[in-house]
Amino acid sequence: MKAGVLAGLAVAALLGAVTVRANPQTAVDDTAVSGLDLPRNLSEFGFFADAPAQQPSPGVVPYRLNTPLFSDGAEKLRFVYVPGGKVAKARGEGLLALPVGSALIKTFAFGEGNGRRLIETRVLLHRTDGWVALPYRWNDQQTEAVLAVAGGRLPVTTPSGQTISYRIPNKNQCKECHGLNGEVVPIGPKARNLSADWLDDFVGLGKLDEAPELAARIPLWEERASVPIDAAARGYLETNCAHCHQPGATASNSGLDLRWEQHDPHAIGIFKRPVAAGRGSGGHEFDIVPGDPDDSILTFRMGSPEPGVAMPELGKSTVDSEGLDVVRRWIAQMQK
Repeated sequence: MKAGVLAGLAVAALLGAVTVRANPQTAVDDTAVSGLDLPRNLSEFGFFADAPAQQPSPGVVPYRLNTPLFSDGAEKLRFVYVPGGKVAKARGEGLLALPVGSALIKTFAFGEGNGRRLIETRVLLHRTDGWVALPYRWNDQQTEAVLAVAGGRLPVTTPSGQTISYRIPNKNQCKECHGLNGEVVPIGPKARNLSADWLDDFVGLGKLDEAPELAARIPLWEERASVPIDAAARGYLETNCAHCHQPGATASNSGLDLRWEQHDPHAIGIFKRPVAAGRGSGGHEFDIVPGDPDDSILTFRMGSPEPGVAMPELGKSTVDSEGLDVVRRWIAQMQK
């Protein structure tokens, strides 16, 4: 996969595409990315040569995360754009430092093959005054996505067959997951959650200054059954929970720090009491009780579909049974 990982991801983005429609705009409009305006249509950015097919324009690079955030089973197509003449910088295991003028693009889709339906595309734009998060909702014809500042809801059927009222976040809700120390920041493209091959290829494209050396990489989610359960569970918690549960983030008052690099047992929840004993605790005393997932608040909340109890609070409305299983097995094997 090393030599062709980027091309392979581009092909993967095309698989199962809906009606293909050529987009005459095939170059990214740097003014739309960096300017002050909020473009009404996704096509104004020029991120895609063929947006319905999710075929990126030259300079827009597809990528995947080793372990992704669960979003009711949505297929997510991710792309990164670094403007010409600029280079992102590696910062150890953490987020790539993308220069002003860069963009992160993520499309959410449900269904397969000709039945695939694009729901929304979220863009993160790095402008001179910081990152701006904007949601774009795809029309019924699947020909264009329009800025949805107020968000929206629509019915979708998940891969597990559940019909849900899918929520497109409004512009301010984006900050709830992307907020850190009062600023909007990316949460996905961390070096530890990207493959070594992809990082090497990004360097080869001249878009990254160097491939960082990592002590440990978050494992591929597809390999969760064959990797150490600690790595699978901690990787899951890092990508699904740590953007809120870390110092400086929106749920920092919980005292829970679920980042990959956090190794303090109490900080990650082991025999840690919640800051408030409401219905969210389910009557349990500790976030994690070693050897006993049934008596742990963490798994209680992950397994609940009830609003106000379910975790994560945003970005999903169904229980991630596979993620819950991994975390339960991780807790169960802990020494009592």
